[in-house]
Amino acid sequence: MSRSVGLAHIIRQDDGTSTGVWGIYTLQSAFQPIFAFKEGKLSVVAFEGLIRPFRDGEPQSPMNFFSTCPAADRLHIEALTRTLHLLNAGACLPREASIFVNFDPSVFTERAVADAALREMRLEAGIDPRRVVCEVTEQRSASQEALHGFVAALRANGFRIAVDDYGADDSDINRVKELKPDIVKFDAYWITQLMESGAGFALLTTMVKNFEEQGIHTVFEGIEEGWQLELAEKSGASMVQGFVLARPELAPTSFGVFDKARQAPAAAAVDTAAPAAAMPSARPVKAFGRRVAT
Repeated sequence: MSRSVGLAHIIRQDDGTSTGVWGIYTLQSAFQPIFAFKEGKLSVVAFEGLIRPFRDGEPQSPMNFFSTCPAADRLHIEALTRTLHLLNAGACLPREASIFVNFDPSVFTERAVADAALREMRLEAGIDPRRVVCEVTEQRSASQEALHGFVAALRANGFRIAVDDYGADDSDINRVKELKPDIVKFDAYWITQLMESGAGFALLTTMVKNFEEQGIHTVFEGIEEGWQLELAEKSGASMVQGFVLARPELAPTSFGVFDKARQAPAAAAVDTAAPAAAMPSARPVKAFGRRVAT
């Protein structure tokens, strides 16, 4: 997608954010915080960019949106959504935070295609590539040669790499060995299953330790209950993400309040009776089930 074509699909809003337009759809960025455990406390270190399609003002399923896109347009649409996330991240998220964005390696059939798309994305978004973590999903349609060429292009352009939906299948283990990612994101359903037994939790802890010893950070996704958060911390996981902490919000987000409450006690009890919501900033509050002084 040329730079002029890419920007032609993006509209700048008065509040500084951007929206995308593709056919009958309007595309918006949503961001979900990712928290790190540091000395018994939690702090926001990153955000994941998630696309939210709208048709005639009504929200649509991202899966349905992508399923309606012709294969010939997929490269352009994926580049558009990532550029949109990076533009919005630059407009409304803390400058020190990392940004996780998804990549489908099957659309990058050649190294030259990947290099061109990544250069254009950097120019259009104007964001430091070192802030960007590229989540590489497993795609059966992507050849190993194309996948390795794509990952090499990511590294050459200064981006970091995450393996997504890790579940310790043979294919997952091989992906980590071959791609040597900076981060591994554990599949939410799989880690919940392991947490439900002592033997499973011991295995989970061992895997986290092995990754960390290799310099690979770990993220536990889909943390929705307090007991999961406590076990994630005990396992040694680097980072956590889930509804018990914060739900995704459309840009512009209210997550700037985390700058005023940088750290929340990780050992505090979590109230899972009510859904997580944005924190007010005027007084001490019980935010995401945690006592935070703002």
